[in-house]
Amino acid sequence: MARKFDHLSDVEVLLSVIEHGSFSAAAVVLSTTASVLSRAISRLETRLGAQLLRRSTRSLSLTDAGRRYAEEVRGAFAQIEQAERTIRSTTVQLSGKVRMSVPTSYGRQRLPALLAAYARAYPLVELEVDISNRNVDLVAEGFDLAIRSGPIPSSSMVARPLEVSPLCLVAAPDYLEAAGPLCGLADLARQRCIAFIRPSTGRVIPWHLRDDGRDIDWVPPAAVTVSTDVMGVIWLAEQGMGIALCPRIFAEESLDAGRLTEILPGLGGRTRTFSVIYPAHRNLSAASRALIEILVAGAA
Repeated sequence: MARKFDHLSDVEVLLSVIEHGSFSAAAVVLSTTASVLSRAISRLETRLGAQLLRRSTRSLSLTDAGRRYAEEVRGAFAQIEQAERTIRSTTVQLSGKVRMSVPTSYGRQRLPALLAAYARAYPLVELEVDISNRNVDLVAEGFDLAIRSGPIPSSSMVARPLEVSPLCLVAAPDYLEAAGPLCGLADLARQRCIAFIRPSTGRVIPWHLRDDGRDIDWVPPAAVTVSTDVMGVIWLAEQGMGIALCPRIFAEESLDAGRLTEILPGLGGRTRTFSVIYPAHRNLSAASRALIEILVAGAA
């Protein structure tokens, strides 16, 4: 039977030429000559019956057909690479060390079960987990990866989403009985609010609410403030000390047990995203890649 994909080396040539911007630059990387690469592209264009590159003595550009084809084959090669990583991870006993940084909230509520699954799958890997709300410098401090919430400001980091949690307002049943009816933002402003202090600024973090269809960042009149550990706002709310805003994933146990009640759902609708991040230009170890895959799959 004739081989159906004996032209894949020509496809790799196309992607290399696109990535490096010229035949000569790609030839250096691939340890060959520009004329050899040009013939490979010509073979591919003949096979497809379409021009992929516009060539001139001074420039090189993709045709519309070349752009569409390149996008499709990049995706196909990515799937092949992922399949190979999956097989290697199941046939090779991984070892080494992985250092990760995790905020206290996620570290206590979500991470333990995921790390236990990883340890069972890869018992020879040594895990070092920093559970704190300190924003470590991954590169300078030698961490392989971290879990963070909210937007990732640095373009030097790759971020893979783990989960998106709705934000909710919660309070203890005893507090709500004494507070009386609560209808909206004006009522919330007259209540005791438990706020979290941003460690880097020492200021109260605004509450991300949605009022009458508009996203607003509202600074609560804090009767109680918490710093260092964001889970503190939930623990104090359970004791009837006021109203707290938190990701639902951290309050689920308390809500299910009746220690907290969700209030003012009309002010909800905003969310908090949790992601695993790692330096964009670092070659991750196989052990780190395997941990990232377990975190992403487990959270989903």
